Amino acid sequence: MAVVMENDCGRGKEMAGFLIKNHLEQLQSIILSPDPRIHYPLHVDFAELMDENPPLAHLIFSQPTEYLPLFDESTIWAQKVIFEDYKQMENASVKAYVHVRINVCGSPLEYPETFPSIGRVRVKHRGILLTLKGTVIRSGAIKMIEGETIFECRVCKHRFKVYPEVETRNSVSRPTFCPSQSCESTRFQIVEDKKTCHDYQEIKIQESTQVLGVGAIPRSIPAILKDDLVDIVKAGDDVIVTGVLTAKWSSDMKDVRCDLEPVLIANYVRRMNEVKSDIDIPDNIIMQFKQFWSDFKDTPLKGRNAILRAICPQVFGLFTVKLAVALTLIGGVQHIDASGTKVRGESHLLLVGDPGTGKSQFLKFAAKLSNRSVITTGLGSTSAGLTVTAVKDGGEWVLEAGALVLADGGLCCIDEFDSMKEHDRATIHEAMEQQTISVAKAGLVTTLSTRTIVFGATNPKGQYDPDQPLSVNTTLSGPLLSRFDIVLVLLDTKNPQWDEVVSSHILSEAEQSKGSNDESLPDIWSLTMLRRYIHFVKGYFRPVLTKEAEKVISSYYQLQRRSATHNAARTTVRMLESLIRLAQAHARLMFRNEVTRLDAIAAILCIESSMTTSAIVDSVGNALHSNFTDNPDQEYAKQERLILDKLSCIDDFPDINTDER
Repeated sequence: MAVVMENDCGRGKEMAGFLIKNHLEQLQSIILSPDPRIHYPLHVDFAELMDENPPLAHLIFSQPTEYLPLFDESTIWAQKVIFEDYKQMENASVKAYVHVRINVCGSPLEYPETFPSIGRVRVKHRGILLTLKGTVIRSGAIKMIEGETIFECRVCKHRFKVYPEVETRNSVSRPTFCPSQSCESTRFQIVEDKKTCHDYQEIKIQESTQVLGVGAIPRSIPAILKDDLVDIVKAGDDVIVTGVLTAKWSSDMKDVRCDLEPVLIANYVRRMNEVKSDIDIPDNIIMQFKQFWSDFKDTPLKGRNAILRAICPQVFGLFTVKLAVALTLIGGVQHIDASGTKVRGESHLLLVGDPGTGKSQFLKFAAKLSNRSVITTGLGSTSAGLTVTAVKDGGEWVLEAGALVLADGGLCCIDEFDSMKEHDRATIHEAMEQQTISVAKAGLVTTLSTRTIVFGATNPKGQYDPDQPLSVNTTLSGPLLSRFDIVLVLLDTKNPQWDEVVSSHILSEAEQSKGSNDESLPDIWSLTMLRRYIHFVKGYFRPVLTKEAEKVISSYYQLQRRSATHNAARTTVRMLESLIRLAQAHARLMFRNEVTRLDAIAAILCIESSMTTSAIVDSVGNALHSNFTDNPDQEYAKQERLILDKLSCIDDFPDINTDER
């Protein structure tokens, strides 16, 4: 026993030495922090520990239950060593509650053996330092549990700590004998003033569906967070959790067999939302973007179309839809006025179309482009599945996030939008416009944020009738339709030339092995590059409307209001907000920080093609047959003149008149 104690003492001094040498700044900030009762984290890189002291790193990996508490104690020794220098400063004190958090990023522990997927966790992983990656699907309430209890022997007055056992749901079992060598007493008393309590939270993490094989169901595992780790993750976050795998008895419920369930006691939790693997944008990539736009300085729309061609390249043509997808994913700028009222920046898109017009292809591709996405179908999702559901967990009610909450800050794709039940559709109203979901279920009254882009696809009810308004053709209510910025109608009309072009495109795709590649498309716009571009322009640009753009948008809105007999549900104030959002998104797409007349007219063309009966452009035609033109800039000049003529504000822009003369 004495040899073990001595050995531990030696190890503890080694650990303290390592902390003083490599983490002096963290120790200083902990000593100078004012509150001694708070639990402080001290972050240690496992890779650094392996370089410095391989035997110690191996012990922490193979026996974490013994050596992690020892590492925590060594922080107190390390503080005492350097405390002499800070005695004079006010608030300086040695903190008792410091926890070493092991970050395995970049170390050999990221190997599959110690970093398995959740579905592959087995008994062999028990008792080692294990790292799991997944999505938080449930976060429980924060509770307080009793920590280590100090007992005193009534005979020899020896004091010793007894820790609660996770296996028995954190109960502290009374010791059976005195650990002191000479004493054999069995009578003890608890030292009351030495009790410690810990914050405690249980979360459930589920493996991400992207890494699963065919037909596999995602598995989940509960994880226990304590002290400074509580409340740093919420439902829907992607996390990497490092900890120790153990087991605990499942709750004793009537007629349910009591089993040992695996559970991960977390030592370190890292949120992955900020560190998305594909979206780290190096400086040379940003230079590439700038170079691309300087090449297309004189023909900006040609450059824009080169980017749009990379969206869903397997689908031929459909220029309008690709532009709409790009503008929806990029989105506008959120506006918050002085009173705190928010006007959302995210755009929503609805594709209405006959079967076989490529709607689901666009949905899947948009989900790949977004850094956070959830795909669901209308028939398979109830209102609870979309918003939030109350679940009874061990005798208490907790909220479990649905698709819209999980897609917060990303994209929610809903296929077969029309097959949703009527009362389920009503739950989307608030999520789409106010970007919150208010819940009052099982005594839990709360508001969750859903800053998400909704991308819907639906079939028309029977044969599409152009004479009827959109709400009749799709069986979607007016209030819901007005929330979509763009509603594109893709009709599969008979057009021999179009059918010939499309069939030759599909057949040439099948013959790719012969090396017939796309000749004019610049190779720079791969899927990863497109993701980076969208992510970059969303974060970097905050476009502001110019006077010209304001004039064009205002005139168009007033014209629409005057002629809104056919489709009144679409021409509300929301349409004006949609125009502003789409113009801002187009400015971002064009790599600019101000919204010009070009952006305003591009937004109008987008909205126009989403109107079945157009107020201005009679020659827009079917969105399905919209193709990429050879000279988009010349084409745009014609459309601009036509639109400004119809808006009767062409005289306000003398540069156009002089160009024409």
